[in-house]
Amino acid sequence: MAGEESRETIDYTALRRKLDEAQAVLEGAQVLGPERRREVLAERARVLAESRQEERRETVSVLSFRVGGERYAVPIDAVDHVLESRGLCPLPGAPRYVLGALLSRSRVVPVLDLRQVLGLQGGGMSDLGRVVVVEVAEEIFGLAVEEVDGRQELPRVDLSQPPPGPFTFLTRGRLMVLDLVQLSDPAVAGRG
Repeated sequence: MAGEESRETIDYTALRRKLDEAQAVLEGAQVLGPERRREVLAERARVLAESRQEERRETVSVLSFRVGGERYAVPIDAVDHVLESRGLCPLPGAPRYVLGALLSRSRVVPVLDLRQVLGLQGGGMSDLGRVVVVEVAEEIFGLAVEEVDGRQELPRVDLSQPPPGPFTFLTRGRLMVLDLVQLSDPAVAGRG
């Protein structure tokens, strides 16, 4: 019968001891000294920072855009701002890959034509509607683009070796991440 099943005896003394120990832990956790409290908070902050850093290492944040019918991107950390290409002034005597310059935020920003730098076929100036202003090693310049697609998080597992040129990564979707350090070098920019 169900009522005749063997019943375990309960050790009320042991149970009471465990409850007292739990109560002591709870009371002790609520009353922390200032030094212990700082240690606990510092440890929590360290653990949170590590978890966020791991998330950042797993993806690369980029700003993607289109030029010459192809998709490219630059690291989001290097992007200063994006603006319309209106007001672009030609620079007489500048290399072909330099479209001109813009005045932006009280600074003169030289603007590169990525079609020239990368050897792409392209239309005229009217196709280049935006300028992505980037900063590399305290040097600022703009990249004339047709259209800005926006910010993307690229999983590192999807990144592969790019073809030769001023690129750092290539994604499975054929998005090429530009190497801005190489682009800022006039010798590299002038090869296109």
